[in-house]
Amino acid sequence: MAVIELPFVFLYIVVGPAVPVVLAGGLDESGPWISLALAGLTSAGLIVVARRALRSGRVVEQALVDGLGADWRSALDPDLASRRRRHLPWGRILFLPWMFGRHDVERLANVAYGDDGTSNLLDVYRHRSHPTNAPTLVYLHGGGFHWGRKSRESRPLLYHFASQGWTCISANYHLAPAADAFPHNLIDVKKLIAWVRAHGHEYGADPDTIILVGASAGAHLTATAALSANDSTFQPGFEHADTSITAGIGLFGYYGQLSDDRHPATTPLAYHGDAPPFFVIHGDQDTYTPPEGGRALVTHLRTRSANPTVYAELPGAQHSFDLFHSVRFETVIDAIEGFTTWVRSRATYRPQSSPAPRSSLHSLAH
Repeated sequence: MAVIELPFVFLYIVVGPAVPVVLAGGLDESGPWISLALAGLTSAGLIVVARRALRSGRVVEQALVDGLGADWRSALDPDLASRRRRHLPWGRILFLPWMFGRHDVERLANVAYGDDGTSNLLDVYRHRSHPTNAPTLVYLHGGGFHWGRKSRESRPLLYHFASQGWTCISANYHLAPAADAFPHNLIDVKKLIAWVRAHGHEYGADPDTIILVGASAGAHLTATAALSANDSTFQPGFEHADTSITAGIGLFGYYGQLSDDRHPATTPLAYHGDAPPFFVIHGDQDTYTPPEGGRALVTHLRTRSANPTVYAELPGAQHSFDLFHSVRFETVIDAIEGFTTWVRSRATYRPQSSPAPRSSLHSLAH
C-alpha cells in the first residue's frame, strides 16, 4: 500500500543510487548493468502506478457529476466555493508526504466524550484563530473493529479541513473482536454525535452541521449510524438525543455482516432509515475490502434514501489510501471538499436572478 500511494518516493529510492554509478562511468562490468536494468523495470512499474493515481481526478469529478447532477457547481454558495483550494499540495506530495502538521492548526488531544476510558477519547483539530459556529467533521478510524486509534489515519484530511476553518474531531471507540465489538462501538459513535451537539460549541463546532467520515471499519459504523439515526436501541441512557448527521462519507469501507443471525443486525445493509447525502469512495484493487461491498452499500442507499449518493471507484487504489499526502488521497480530499460544499450550500445558498458563477474543480484536474 505504501508503494502504491508513494510511487514518487520509491522512484527516488530506486533511481537515486543508480545515478552516481552512471556518472562515475562504473558500467564496465555486468553487475551494474543488471542492477541498472532492474532499476529501469521497477521505475517503469512505478510510473504506471503514478499514472493510475493521477487518473483519480477525472474519476472523482465524474462521480460528483453522476451523483449530484451535471450542474452541481452552479448550486454552490459563492462564498463557500471561493474558500476551496485550487491546486494540489505538490510540495508535500513529492517531497514530504508524511509531514502532517500545519502551523495554523492546533490539536487538542484526549478530550473525553464518555466515561469508557480510552475508548471514549477524541482529538480536536481547529484553526488557531478559534473560529466559532464552524462546520464539524467527525472521523472514525479503521482497524477491523479490534484495533486502531484516533491519531493514525486521515491526518491530511483533518489538518486540511481544520486549516479551512472547520472543527475536526477524530475519536476512539470500543474495540474487540468484530462480532463482540458491535453494537458497543455503534453506541459510542451515537454518544460521540450527541456529545458534539451538547459540547461541540466549546471547541467552535456548529452542532447543526456534522459530517461523519469513516474509513474501513469506521465506514461501516458511519453508514450504520446514518441509517439508524435516533434509534433508541443504540442510545441507552440518551434515547432522546439527536444523533442524525448532515452527511456521511465512507472510505474503503467494509459493509457486510460481522456475525450471522444476530440481533440487532450487524450490517448497515439491514437498516432502512432515510440516509443523508452520502459519498462512498473505494479502490478498485482493494483486496482487504473488495469494491463489491461499496457497490452494495451504494445500491442500498440509492434504493432507500431520497438524498443523493455519490460513488467513486479509484483506479489502482488499494486499502488505506488515506495515510499520506499522496496524489490519490489529496485528490480525494478535494472531492470531499467539493461534496461538503455542495451539502452546506443546500442550506445557505439561494439562487440569484442571474446564474451564479461556476466554481471549477481545477485541483481535481491535476
